[in-house]
Amino acid sequence: MSSTIDPIAHPVSDSKVRQCSRIAFFLYSFDGGGAERVILHLAMNFAQKGFTVDVILIKAKGAYLSQVPSTVRVLDLGTSTAASLAPLIRYLRQEQPTALISTMHYANEVALWARWWAKQLFGVNTQVLVTEQNTLSRYAQRSSRQVEKWTPLWAKLFYPWADRIIAASQGVAQDLQQVTQLSGDRIQVIYNPIITPDLLGKAKQPLDHPWFLSGQPPVILGIGRLVSQKDFSTLIRAFARVRQVRPARLMILGGNGGNRPTLEALIQQLHVEPDVEFPGFVDNPYAYLAQSAVFALTSQWEGFGNVVAEALAVGTPVVATHCESGPAEILKNGQYGTLVPVGDDQAVAAAILDLLSGKVKSVDPNWLTQFEVEAIAQQYLAALGL
Repeated sequence: MSSTIDPIAHPVSDSKVRQCSRIAFFLYSFDGGGAERVILHLAMNFAQKGFTVDVILIKAKGAYLSQVPSTVRVLDLGTSTAASLAPLIRYLRQEQPTALISTMHYANEVALWARWWAKQLFGVNTQVLVTEQNTLSRYAQRSSRQVEKWTPLWAKLFYPWADRIIAASQGVAQDLQQVTQLSGDRIQVIYNPIITPDLLGKAKQPLDHPWFLSGQPPVILGIGRLVSQKDFSTLIRAFARVRQVRPARLMILGGNGGNRPTLEALIQQLHVEPDVEFPGFVDNPYAYLAQSAVFALTSQWEGFGNVVAEALAVGTPVVATHCESGPAEILKNGQYGTLVPVGDDQAVAAAILDLLSGKVKSVDPNWLTQFEVEAIAQQYLAALGL
């Protein structure tokens, strides 16, 4: 464990206004997931508003690291989650930020422990806001890792220490209330900051991929880590059904995850190899999303479902499983997209074919404003009293 916390990149200039409040974010890394993107968007917005912003990473790695602007300071603890407590306490003592915002397990628990010790030992009064992106009960039930099955218990024991608890959707809030036995007024729902000017600009960029040339079959797009939660097996089976009716292609964007061999075996079994592609993580998924004919989400569960809101923002029709809990909220219970049962590849295929035939639901632009980064940032600042 290092004895000091040093910025690895983007040090804040000495000319930065020091009187403004310092807001710190704490998470494991900047890997390319939805929770990490939420933190990136909030950090950038707060910095634009003149706050002093630090992002503290247990490990300074991940696809989003290169997207952090020079107005945000990145601090690398360079350790494991279990060993991050002491350096985080040291940071709180040295910098005494107005607020510390954490996300995901077990960064949330470490943030709460660190503030408790920093307050007991050094009188630090930093307020801690923990954010919950997942339906914890479902996450614990379905996880293959034994340590993650304890997350509901850890939340019940330690989330009461937080000054604010933010849930990414109404469904997450209801689940969290049941898990922690906290009263409903302790948990506030703030949707994720998904729609940004940067997203809309990137969506208009050209794509250098032959599948998106004029005259090619329509592309059905899936996005997410190749893990069981995303249930891409159902999407692949649905796509095979679509291919029996009409020409189409399936592209699944996403980085890490251990299910790729299983998915590739299924693709071979269904004889759709020429029409399915896994490009992996891409820097600009929004251009792919905007130029696809359909976006399909077949998750078994989602806390929010960022990419559903992104698809609506760029005008791509959506079919999504009616899973717990975010997609139905984003789609206004099916008014702005098609909801299908979890694991039902036949229903997914039928919904995709309807969309490809032109049966598309229009989206009220006013509905999308609740997912814009500016609106969400203001809600976070209000929760912090800033």
